[in-house]
Amino acid sequence: MGDSRLPSSFMAPGTSSFADFLGAEAPDLLPSRRAVPAGDAGDLAPHGTTIVAATFAGGVVMAGDRRATMGNIIAQRDIQKVFPADEYSVVGIAGTAGLAVEMVRLFQTELEHYEKIEGTTLSMDGKANRLAALIRANLGMAMQGLAVVPLFAGYDLAADQGRIFSYDVTGGRYEETAFHSVGSGSLFARGSLKKLYRDDFDAEDAVTAVVQALYDAADDDSATGGPDITRRIFPVVHVITPDGGRRMPDEEVAAIADRILASRMQRPDGPAAALT
Repeated sequence: MGDSRLPSSFMAPGTSSFADFLGAEAPDLLPSRRAVPAGDAGDLAPHGTTIVAATFAGGVVMAGDRRATMGNIIAQRDIQKVFPADEYSVVGIAGTAGLAVEMVRLFQTELEHYEKIEGTTLSMDGKANRLAALIRANLGMAMQGLAVVPLFAGYDLAADQGRIFSYDVTGGRYEETAFHSVGSGSLFARGSLKKLYRDDFDAEDAVTAVVQALYDAADDDSATGGPDITRRIFPVVHVITPDGGRRMPDEEVAAIADRILASRMQRPDGPAAALT
């Protein structure tokens, strides 16, 4: 039965992409369609940094620090940068915080819309491609300094493994092996994970490794916030397995971070890797 309050296009079949539907019916609501004055606006908005992800035998973990910056100013100490995309995937944001959060919300709606229209969950590759399209649509904003560069990860039920995807500002999609990081501290986080990562990680090992990597990133990058023991602010960590995804409670992350901080009192540069 039709709803007289809605135009017929709202009920039209065959539109599995919510972003395409919104672009046709209300393009002004898309973040990428909003007019921005000429010039570089990059220093006017808070920026989120650093996101880390790593796979393990039963899934994948993603963690993000809690600091947002505006130039040399700490804009927020407890921002959330890692969000569930759907039941089996998660997305972390780096870049312009406001636009990134809007893009995540649109991506979440996109996946939910597809599932309702098609009656099935989008494949892992399909999800990664949809996110690439949203990033590509933001290229105009990126050229004015308002770039969004997310990290996407999830458990692929068909392949029976955790997978990680990175992107560039043009929407280029790249599948990563074992681990990856994005954001201003990503160089230091990846360097840390190169020494820490092992193929036989379980979930707790993987979480410990990514929190160690965020600590190392914060140690060398002023825009990345490490565990804040005075305010009890710790990284946001999501774990995705064949049973679905969950955000680790703050007390569980705090326990891991406290152990890391205690070990750093003895060895500030972190655990040593074997030479062979």
